[in-house]
Amino acid sequence: MNSIPDLEVVRKRVLEKKNNYQEYNFGPIKDDAIKTFFDLAQEYETLENLFRVCVSVIKEFFGLESRLFLTCTGLGCLEYVCSSLEGVQAEKTPAPENIVLSNTAYGSNDSWIIPVRGNRLLVDRLPFFTKEQVIGMLEIFPADHLTENDKFFFEKYANRLGYALHNKIITLQNIQHIRFINSLVGDIEHNVIIPNISLSLYLRHVKKKVEALRDLVDHPPEAVQHCQEFANAVRDLTLGIETDCQNFEKQYRGVSLFLESLFRPSHFQKGHLVLRKRRCNVRSEIIQPQLELYLPKLQERQIEIDESLGGVPAEDFTLMVDKGLISQVYANLFSNAVKYTRPSPQGRKYISYGRRLIPHFFGPGKDGVRFNVFSSGPPIPPEDRALIFEEGYRGHNTESEVGTGRGLFFIRNVVETHGGQVGVDITPDGNDFYFVLPVFADQETTATELHPEGTPH
Repeated sequence: MNSIPDLEVVRKRVLEKKNNYQEYNFGPIKDDAIKTFFDLAQEYETLENLFRVCVSVIKEFFGLESRLFLTCTGLGCLEYVCSSLEGVQAEKTPAPENIVLSNTAYGSNDSWIIPVRGNRLLVDRLPFFTKEQVIGMLEIFPADHLTENDKFFFEKYANRLGYALHNKIITLQNIQHIRFINSLVGDIEHNVIIPNISLSLYLRHVKKKVEALRDLVDHPPEAVQHCQEFANAVRDLTLGIETDCQNFEKQYRGVSLFLESLFRPSHFQKGHLVLRKRRCNVRSEIIQPQLELYLPKLQERQIEIDESLGGVPAEDFTLMVDKGLISQVYANLFSNAVKYTRPSPQGRKYISYGRRLIPHFFGPGKDGVRFNVFSSGPPIPPEDRALIFEEGYRGHNTESEVGTGRGLFFIRNVVETHGGQVGVDITPDGNDFYFVLPVFADQETTATELHPEGTPH
């Protein structure tokens, strides 16, 4: 491939820029200001420091104050983000009325206000709407002594700022997307691929029973007195196959729900979990199906289920949640219960689950519903309690149990995306993992049906 034509195009563009700067004749101070901005824009990695560089260069080189405003979500909306007087704003603040989005510079109240334009080729990748590439406005004051050359220089400065900001925003957005995709891949492995291995186990069980059934059919007992024994054997095998088929159906529905929840295109487009909420009967649609899937494993490890200790698990109630993601929260909690439940000091080996209403948990008039899964056993060590919900962390009490350290991190991510909180309470009998979801205005009727009795844990 011949790259000479492309090289010539770029060389001509470089020559144009060279001639332009000779015509601008900004002078050494303004040239140094531009170079300083570019050097520091590359040195600092965060957006906040880029804001600080922008206003600091103007103040230190020209003795002028400045404020930076950026486009927020929504057409025509500007937010005050940083100034040479106050620094970066800790909270989002609307721009004053005299600062408006404009494609041209204008004067107002002894200030010169300049549009900050982004990269035209990448404007559609910004996480907010922009009109004519304008991603913000730069205010410089006092402006009474600014010459036309000064104003022209600051417009060029604002353009450089716009490109640097634009590229920084997209870079950070891409990093966020990559981190999210890496996290999502881990969640898919933990919540879909590993549990799906049980499907192959069920399949092997079915194949063995089918082979045994075929053997009985091909080689029936010779003696007549064994006819009833033969019929019983066929019946038992048939019942076993039917049970396995039911397990197949449950696993299939569960895996399908999890796949739909994790592989939504909106997750990848936004770079974070995107909820698909609907009103659910939490017990019948979420908790019970997941408990049934883990019931054989609980029974295999002789773990009792005590429904009398977890609030009011038998009562039906509904909430607006993402059914697939909250189902995976319970799948992780029950999976951990299978692996880590141990006898209590009284010798009981059990789990319990339930929920209770917590009035004003999220503030005045903002109730929360606390869901919990308790498992008996040694208390989680103090050094682990603050870290167990972090990605990849595994506590000191995991013993030889297989795990990835992603389950509780996934739970925290899903619950916090719902606007909730996670935690663990330590009791003499064991550990009570819980999460609290907010009750929104459209759920107030449901919330009044919930009794505020607490669990004893």
